[in-house]
Amino acid sequence: MTDSGKPTLLVVDGHSLAYRAFFALPVDNFSTKDGQHTNGIYGFLSMFVNLVKAEQPTHLAVAFDTSRHSFRTDQYAEYKANRSESPAEFKGQIPLLQECLAALNVTVLTKEGIEADDILATLATRGAADGFDVLVCSGDRDTIQLVTDDVTLLYPSVQGVSQLKRYTPDAVVEKYGLPPANYPDIAALVGETSDNLPGVPKVGEKTAVKWLTQWGSLENLIANADKITGVVGGNLRDHLDDVTRNRSLNALLRDVELEVTPADLALRPIDAQAVRDIFARLEFRTLLPRVFDSFGTGDDELPAAAVVAIPTAATPAADALGAWATDAEGDVAVSVVVAGGLPTRIGLAAGDDVVEADWSPEVAAALTAWFESDAPKVIADAKPQVKALRRAGVRLRGLAFDPLLAGWLERPSFPDKSLADLVQRHLDEKLPEADPTQLVPETEGATPGQLAWFAGRVAAVQRDEIAPSVASVLTDIELPTLDALADMELAGVAVSHEKLSGFSAELLARADGVARLAFAEIGREVNLGSPKQLQEVLFDQLALPKTRKTKTGYSTDAAVLADLQESNPHPFLDLLLQHREATKLRQIIESLDAAIGNDRTTPDDGRIHTTYVQTGSQTGRLSSTDPNLQNIPIRTEESRRIRSAFEVGAGYETLLTADYSQIEMRIMAHLSGDPGLIEAFNSGEDLHRFVGARVFGVEPAEVTPAMRTKVKAMSYGLVYGLSAFGLSKQLRIEQSEARQLMTEYFARFGAVRDYLRSSVEQARVDGYTETIFGRRRPFPDLTSMNRVLRENAERAALNAPIQGSAADIMKIALFRIHDQLRTEGLASRVLLQIHDELVVEVATGEWDAVERIVHDRMGDAAELSVPLDVQVGRGADWDEAGH
Repeated sequence: MTDSGKPTLLVVDGHSLAYRAFFALPVDNFSTKDGQHTNGIYGFLSMFVNLVKAEQPTHLAVAFDTSRHSFRTDQYAEYKANRSESPAEFKGQIPLLQECLAALNVTVLTKEGIEADDILATLATRGAADGFDVLVCSGDRDTIQLVTDDVTLLYPSVQGVSQLKRYTPDAVVEKYGLPPANYPDIAALVGETSDNLPGVPKVGEKTAVKWLTQWGSLENLIANADKITGVVGGNLRDHLDDVTRNRSLNALLRDVELEVTPADLALRPIDAQAVRDIFARLEFRTLLPRVFDSFGTGDDELPAAAVVAIPTAATPAADALGAWATDAEGDVAVSVVVAGGLPTRIGLAAGDDVVEADWSPEVAAALTAWFESDAPKVIADAKPQVKALRRAGVRLRGLAFDPLLAGWLERPSFPDKSLADLVQRHLDEKLPEADPTQLVPETEGATPGQLAWFAGRVAAVQRDEIAPSVASVLTDIELPTLDALADMELAGVAVSHEKLSGFSAELLARADGVARLAFAEIGREVNLGSPKQLQEVLFDQLALPKTRKTKTGYSTDAAVLADLQESNPHPFLDLLLQHREATKLRQIIESLDAAIGNDRTTPDDGRIHTTYVQTGSQTGRLSSTDPNLQNIPIRTEESRRIRSAFEVGAGYETLLTADYSQIEMRIMAHLSGDPGLIEAFNSGEDLHRFVGARVFGVEPAEVTPAMRTKVKAMSYGLVYGLSAFGLSKQLRIEQSEARQLMTEYFARFGAVRDYLRSSVEQARVDGYTETIFGRRRPFPDLTSMNRVLRENAERAALNAPIQGSAADIMKIALFRIHDQLRTEGLASRVLLQIHDELVVEVATGEWDAVERIVHDRMGDAAELSVPLDVQVGRGADWDEAGH
């Protein structure tokens, strides 16, 4: 209640403020583990909770638009027609926000054909007449007209919704020079871009206020429009219809028929359990105590939110530190501060018992036995810390949990990128961090011991929430893979600078030569990397058919130009594509060449030390960075030149390469249980010849190369949700033929069709897909009302179990090979895992043992209803070892 002693009615524009909140908060930081975006809901509720606490209203309501259609669009079809479609990430948030408000027992008001602001205007007018002090919270400037001595507008700042400007009558006059009732007159003259209401050209707020002040009202101004001189006077007379229409549309309704009166909107006790339930679904923990603080709990037995004190770490002597670690019960959280690739400080936490120390030979000696024991350890973002310890001569074992890996497995679409993100999400706390932009930070960051303490607490919450199957993927696949990747990154791979630089020079000469030929075709030089200049050449000078429209003109990307060259061949286009290919390859080679011996933590050893990213995909596949080895072309002459630069290192005899033959199709056969596919693999017959014989009704020996190509495209295309249109485009055949091919295929392999259909339907029910090993990938858009989002999700859901299972199998094979090489005391080592291929550096005299281990461990990485076929090659470089 306000100081006036009158009751206070607060009415809020829900849609407007939620939309502002959506753009104020980063979408990737606010989503549930099943992929539901929540930034608009979170931002709105944060503002709303603060607002209720600050204003202490006695009566409260939130109004929402029902759709873009309203009585205003009936009067003027172009009203708000310029507004783009709501972002896909915003869709679905409003119904969830309304669920939250229902749990808070806040009245939500909507009315078909009526905008939220009209509901606010009606309530404000009636509330003021009924003796309320009224607060209107809206981001629509049209609500300025509602301001009176009894009605105050709370308007969000451009920064978002956290700051609200208070508009009283005096504040409106101070800003606009006229009373609130005249604001719609100003807006009618100036226009409102967001509502698609054009104003008078060259008339801004200052001119509008000057005219209205001079003539007293908009009506008088219009009546005397012929007396306004100059260009703006002429513009006014030319646009009087626009002004009149604008003024009619921006007048808010104050007499909407509503089912409630202001008196009916008295604050009611919240449903505390309903709030807990919806906040749990949305993964809002920080907001819960704030809501209970602002609204009351509605539950006298609910304890107040505990204030968590960050412990100060003890700094025991080295020998005491070793004893502390050995005596600790349960998991011990570890945090290693790394600088220059080596440990500099260490922090340990067991419960609230926290210790830390500078890294030194004495500390290393005291902790090595414990680090190398099976005692369970929790480390957030463990791989760089594991590598640092190994460089220091300590081989960590017993890694039981990595919160970042666990968070990614739960939310593969939006993984948290740091421990601070996890602390915010799971503990509703803020990790103390020093400002990296300040040379002398004003605030200290968390110490190593405190970082370990936070990591241990996050891990405890995650373990309670993570699904058992996903926990198994973490323990049985990802953590052992992490251990193998750490060794692979430290080992690196020998790469020839001479070969790469020679090829780069050739490509530079090739690109220059092609460019000269391209310039000769058009009679002038242009920048072949400039989309703007290419648009002018292609579509103006050469008059080629225009490609798809983009924000900067017509598309000139490689795929679009390749299609254009196929449909409308031109010598310049052909040369342009050749130039792009040579330039792209040279960029790849230059990045590889620059990375040789460039690991800042390793002396120049002539090797590339890439970094593998476990959390870089939604399917479980590894990616790599610094440099990216996944973008090296496959099965082209150029790729062979690049791969030939990856050589066996000094002290080793040869390279071994190994990959699976048709692993995704084998997984398809296993998951679908299709008798035909299973027979194909078990018979040893060429898969695509076998399938082609069935589809085309001929003997396997009669399957032509063209037939084989078609069924191969069909088989792999199904895994990726390929449509008849996509298949026809890929094979350059008519859609009718592609459709017939699919019909014939499914007639012989019906279990494949049934599996694909049922897997998507099951994912629609569960909200996620699952691999053979239990890795989950959420697909909330499977139930989206947006057709494009839904169909994209359906295609991805077809592929996720198959591609994810392939990734799991490759990881299992990788770490088992890595572990067995060490167990058998072999010097050979796994160097690379690129796409579906492993590269092993084989020590002298160890080929037979390594080949046996690779064959066995890849072959038994999964128990499928068809065999896993492993292909192995040998050579002095990666290309020669190819098979």
